[in-house]
Amino acid sequence: MTGHQGADAHPQGHHGHDERHGHHGHDHTDLDWNVLGPLLEQGAELSAPVHHGAARWLAERTGGEVRRILDVGSGPGVVTCLLAQVFPRAEVVAVDGADELLERTRDRAARLGLAGRVRTRRAELPADLGALDEADLIWSSKTVHHLGDQRAAVRALAARLRPGGVLALAEGGLPLRCLPRDAGLGRPGLMSRLEVVNTETFAEMRAALPDTVETVEDWSAMLAGAGLDGAASRTFLLDLPAPLDTPARQWLRAELGHRREAAADRLADGDLLALDRLLDPEDPAGIMRRPDAFVLSAQTVHSALRTG
Repeated sequence: MTGHQGADAHPQGHHGHDERHGHHGHDHTDLDWNVLGPLLEQGAELSAPVHHGAARWLAERTGGEVRRILDVGSGPGVVTCLLAQVFPRAEVVAVDGADELLERTRDRAARLGLAGRVRTRRAELPADLGALDEADLIWSSKTVHHLGDQRAAVRALAARLRPGGVLALAEGGLPLRCLPRDAGLGRPGLMSRLEVVNTETFAEMRAALPDTVETVEDWSAMLAGAGLDGAASRTFLLDLPAPLDTPARQWLRAELGHRREAAADRLADGDLLALDRLLDPEDPAGIMRRPDAFVLSAQTVHSALRTG
């Protein structure tokens, strides 16, 4: 399996979007990263308030000096570079299974003057977890839930921590909301129905993973079970109110397009027609024109320390 974080690429707290972008459960060689890479990068940039908040919290949690950071499932490297900025004395290693995304990471680091401290490491997950360098901070966003045995993956990540190090998992939160309950397009509650489809497809994705193990997704308990101490969780809000600017509208339109594609055989005809209108750039009721579109979501981060 590959490793890349749709995580940080999408400003939402749920998990269904990642696999649609080839996150872990699919063969990344079948994907067009020239198309998906910019979308992942744009989504991660849109989520900057979430990532900045999480990074500041982790800086408080680490306490001691951070010399090496692993970003496991790094995608296009937006958060990799942010971590390099927040921890100015650290080497940050982007770990991913897609060469094209690692190249985007290197390009981004060079543009930001971070090339001397940002490295990339191609790795297949979970097979290569045990071969990663030890680190003082390990960040992994929406990656573990794409691995068959989540508890084993958390243990493997915890084993790469140096004494005093922190493991942080961005998993769960609240799903994307972007429209009023009644958006004037067919039956009210379209986003809620899309989320039901997302939950169903996510369960099917998990069931199809190699060596999948049914797991209660109590992330704090998994961190404690991996031998870490002081597990704590914090949720970070992304609130982009209406009216959205053009980049946010473009991202939201692309995201809804992916959701329509994924849900095409599970939604009623009326919902599909509503989505088609939302995606139409010329329709006054579409995402690119309507004044009431917004982006609201939340991402939860769970972290714990290696004290021994």
